[in-house]
Formats: sequence, C-alpha cells, structure tokens
Amino acid sequence: MAVLVICEKPRVAERVATALGRDAKRKMFNGVAYYEVERNGEQIYIAPTVGHVYMLKEKNGGGYPVFDVGWVPSYQVEKSAYYTRKYLETIKFLSKNAKEFVNSCDFDTEGSIIGYNIIRFACGSKEGKRMRFSTLTEEELAEAYDNRSELDYNNAYAGEARSIIDWLWGINLSRGLMSAIRKCGEYKVMSIGRVQGPTLKILSLREREIIAFIPVPFWQLFAQCRGVRFTHEKGRFFEKKEAEEAKKKTERSGTVDKVERKRFEQLPNPPFDLTSLQIEAYRWFGFSPSQTQEIAQSLYEASLISYPRTASQKLPAKLNLPRIINMLSKNPIYEKFANELIDKRRFHPREGSKDDPAHPAIFATGVMPKRGTPEAGLKVYDLIAKRFLSCFAENAVREKVHVELLLGDQRYVGDGARVLKEGWISFYKPYVKFEEIDLSGFNEGEAVEVERLEMKKDKTKPPARYTPASIVQTLEERELGTKGTRSMIIDTLYKRGYIEGRGIKVTTFGLAVCDALERHSPEILDEELTRKLEREMEWIQEGKIEESKVIESGKTVLSEILHDFKKKEHEIGSELVVALKSTNFERNFLGKCPSCGGELKIIVSKASGKRFCGCSNYPKCTQSYPIPQFGSITPLKKSCKECGLPMIFVRSGKKVFQMCIDPKCKSKEGWGKKSTTTK
Repeated sequence: MAVLVICEKPRVAERVATALGRDAKRKMFNGVAYYEVERNGEQIYIAPTVGHVYMLKEKNGGGYPVFDVGWVPSYQVEKSAYYTRKYLETIKFLSKNAKEFVNSCDFDTEGSIIGYNIIRFACGSKEGKRMRFSTLTEEELAEAYDNRSELDYNNAYAGEARSIIDWLWGINLSRGLMSAIRKCGEYKVMSIGRVQGPTLKILSLREREIIAFIPVPFWQLFAQCRGVRFTHEKGRFFEKKEAEEAKKKTERSGTVDKVERKRFEQLPNPPFDLTSLQIEAYRWFGFSPSQTQEIAQSLYEASLISYPRTASQKLPAKLNLPRIINMLSKNPIYEKFANELIDKRRFHPREGSKDDPAHPAIFATGVMPKRGTPEAGLKVYDLIAKRFLSCFAENAVREKVHVELLLGDQRYVGDGARVLKEGWISFYKPYVKFEEIDLSGFNEGEAVEVERLEMKKDKTKPPARYTPASIVQTLEERELGTKGTRSMIIDTLYKRGYIEGRGIKVTTFGLAVCDALERHSPEILDEELTRKLEREMEWIQEGKIEESKVIESGKTVLSEILHDFKKKEHEIGSELVVALKSTNFERNFLGKCPSCGGELKIIVSKASGKRFCGCSNYPKCTQSYPIPQFGSITPLKKSCKECGLPMIFVRSGKKVFQMCIDPKCKSKEGWGKKSTTTK
C-alpha cells in the first residue's frame, strides 16, 4: 500500500514529486498527470487537485433564507467547474491503493479545508498527515514530507466554519437584495456579504465626506532665498486682507534667525507581509491588490519566493538566511549588495512587529528567475528581493534641518532633509524616495536676500479617496476579512457596480445600497459583528471553541437579520430601484451627439446582443460608434483632445484603459503597434 500526497495545483505536484525523488515517474489517468516515486522504501503517489474541488450547496431548493448546506463536488454546483471532475476521479482511483493520505496544499486555513475535504470525501478517511512548508524549494519540500505531522484539524475546522458562515451570509443577503429589487419591477445581479457590507460602508462614509465638503479659499506667502522656498509661519491665511498686510510688512532683506539640525538613523523597512507588498506594488507599478496577489502566487509556485499570503514581518534564523543571501549573490542584479552583506557578515535582519504562526515574511528564495518569466512577475520579484536584502543592510543616516528667517517683523520657515549615509537605501533603490531639500548652507545670524516674494491663492481639499491598496490596508487595520480575501472583496464591489475608478468613487447605486441597508438593516454593515465572527474563527484554530458553536452563533445572528429584512423588502427595493435607474442613465450617457445635439448613449442591439454608442434621436439621427464588447464601460465626462468626442474608461478583467469612441480618431493611430492597456 502506498502514501497518497495531495497537492493544491498540478504545477505544485510536479515540484513535490521532483523533491521526493529524482526518479519520479509521470503517469496519466483520465487525462490527469500524477507521479509515482519511491522514497525510503515507501511507494508514494503525488496527485494534484485544482483548488476547491468541493463546494457548499443548499440541500433543499432555492429562495431564502437557507441554512441547510453541505459539501458536494464542485462540478455538481457550477458548470464551469466540470473540469474538476477528472481530478477528483484520479484521486479516488489512487486512494484505493493508499494506506496514508497527506495534505500538501498551501499551509493556511484555505489549503487545510481543501485537503481535509478531499481526504474525508474522496479518499474516505478521517485521518491523514500534513506537510508544512513556506517555499517550494526541493530541500524544504523533502523535509516537510519526512517530518509530516498529524492533520491540522483545527485549521481545517476554522476554514470550514469560515466557508459556511460566509456562504450563508453571502447567499442569503444577496438573494434578499435581489428579491427586494425584483418585487419593485427591476432585475439586477447584486451581492452583499459579511465583510463586503462593512467595506462598502467605509467607502460610502468617505464618499459622503467628499460630497459634503465645501472648499474654503486661503492664501499663502512664499519667500525664495538662495533658491529655497520658505513659507510664512502662519501657513494659511483665510482672510486675503491679512495676507496682503503680511506681504507688505515682509522686507526684501533679512537674517537667518534660527537653525536647528538633527541627525538621526533611518531604519530599513521590515520585510514584506502580503498587505505591505500589495501597497508597494500599487505605488510603484500600479498593480491592483488582487493582481499583486496573483503575481506573487505564481512566483511562489515557481519557487522564486516564499508563501505570499502571510501576515508576518519576521525572518527567523531557521530559514538559513546566510545561505539565501549567498544564493542571491549568484544573480548579477543582486551580486554587489549580497556580497556586501556577506563580507560584513550582516545576517540579522530588521524585522517588523507583525507575526504569523504559519509562515515567515515574504522573501526571495535565491532561485534564479528563468527566461520567459513575465515582466510583471520580474517587477514584483525585484521588489521582494531588494526589500529582503535591504533588511540586512546598515541604517541610513539622515539630517533634518529647520530654518527660520526674519524678514522685517515677519517670520518665514523652511524644513529640509538630506541623506548623509545611504546604508540600506542603496539596496532598495529605486523603490525608496525621500524629498531632498538641502538647507545645510544656512547659519544663524547670516544675512539673506529675498529673490522672489509671492502670494498664492488655494483652497482646502476634500479627504483623499481610497485606492484599492489603501482600502486593503484599512481593512487589515480594522481586522475585517483575511489577508487572502480582502483584495477579492474590492474586486467584487467593482464588479457589482458599487464602486469605480482607481481613486475609488462610490457610485450612486453603491451609495443607495449602503443607505438603504443603514436605514433598514444596519447589522449587515456592522464592523464589530464581523470582527466578532473573525475572532471566533481564530479561536477555532487555537482550539478554544468548537466549530459547531461558531456556525450556530453565526446562523442565529443571520436569522434575526433576515427576519427583519423580509419585513422591509419593499421599502429597500423602492429605494434601490430609484438609484438603479439614475445610475443606469449616468452609466449609459456618454455625451452630446455631434450630428444633432441629442444624447449619445450605450445601446444593446436586440438583434445581435452587441452594444454600441448611438443617438437618442434615432431613427431621425443614425449617428453611431462601435465600443468594446467586453468589460465594463464608464463615461469619463470629458472630451477627446483630438476630436472632441466623448472619452470612456474600459475595465476588462485586469486590463484598464481610456479611449475615444471615434474609431478614426488620431489618438488611436498607434493602436495595434503597441499595447494600449495600462495595468
């Protein structure tokens, strides 16, 4: 009898097989590749799955509320998952000759429930073993197999509780919203969930602040001396007359009244956890959080980096950090910096405060990227490798300088900073920027001459919009969602039309959904309720509470919410229908027709089902323009600089771009010669 090792993906199964034996034999069953290898006299089968091959399904019909659910093969739930059937059949076939079952899926709650479901349902066993690893390097995989432990049941139970609770909340609340709007004569695919609701509320509160914001004008005074700009000590003058008087009193000759210098050491940034990686990748490359997570996962599966879905900022010594740095020194890109660390024997990293019991911080394994690695992957890899190396480097030394000038009886101030010793900064370039303003040439008592004196008018700004990266960070800070699901929640809000744009704007419909729920069912948006459920699922992992108690508690709360929701369906639906019609008009109206002055809008042909831009005065006006058939289209409310026709914003999957609706516009002359998408 053999040992059956279950891997989360085919690519990982191949790596595990190679790690367990160079003589691994690749075999086929039902179109699925699996591997046979002998290790220490033991016959081992390594078989892949493809993520979640079991899904939750209600046991009795549709409608809502629904509370009776169970696990069934994914292909019985969704047609698009039919391909998973052959993987399940392969595992069932191999399990007949197996005496031991090993879960080798990713070591997190999701991987734990994926493997646990396969072992108990497909293999028919209540017991199994667990491989624990953070990289897919051969050495670590072999060690994980040789030191496999008992199944991590608590992780699996926590994963199951999360799956059931999220499914029940998502299905019931989403069906409730759709039922409410359907009863008022409209139809729209809608969703809301345990974390989605509080997230929408956070974004809506910011949107309301921006909408309600009234800009206030103010004036500032600036004096330029020796090429450096100094600001009047008052900062903002909210009365123009007061600013003008201060300007009149400002003399063109003055003295340096005060200079304060402070040298300090700037510590390196800690190594990446998933959230900080998502923030940096968005900042430098414009990658959305979900895009970064997907890229990082592919780098992990190629053995280039450690497991990315981690909350840790720790690099424990057991990782053999000197060995990793030595491996990176073989890469010409990192050779100089790695060798500097080796020569100075700097093998103790600067770490952050965050920890994760399952995985260390994200680090480059030292394995060299192969030719053909996508450009996006190389960018994220470079960011991770340089961040990792910079953690071991010396502190940077910087100097802050505060200078105050007396120009008559008016005081002007300036703050500057400069780098005296780069230290870790040189390791992390170009992913670090400090504003360098050199005030080192100013000394107390010196005379100064004003080269330029100006008074500028400005106005106060509304709160900044969230970006996909900053809202993920906010969710982490508020303990909402998990490190692996937060980016998916943001993507869902985009897909449902609740939010739009890179600087996130909550749509009219998104605001209406939030307002209706806030008035009629505020518990759906309650952060504390969501946090409570998150804490209880963590207690399952720690063995402090039983899975069944958490699930029953979640059902009880949900049942009470749904009971009240059903009573108010018509009121909720009425509010949503009004907003939906308004949103549809906003989304479909592109601008004025250049032929007749009518309204250009997005129209779907009844005959072909294709969409195009047409005039509201049809059939009197037949002006029309082709538009992309796939993805969401948002009017930009601005005209093309080349031809004056409306511009649109297109989001198709992970591709986003702006375009003019005129196919013959000069702005499109280069299309087809190079990519027009901006990721």
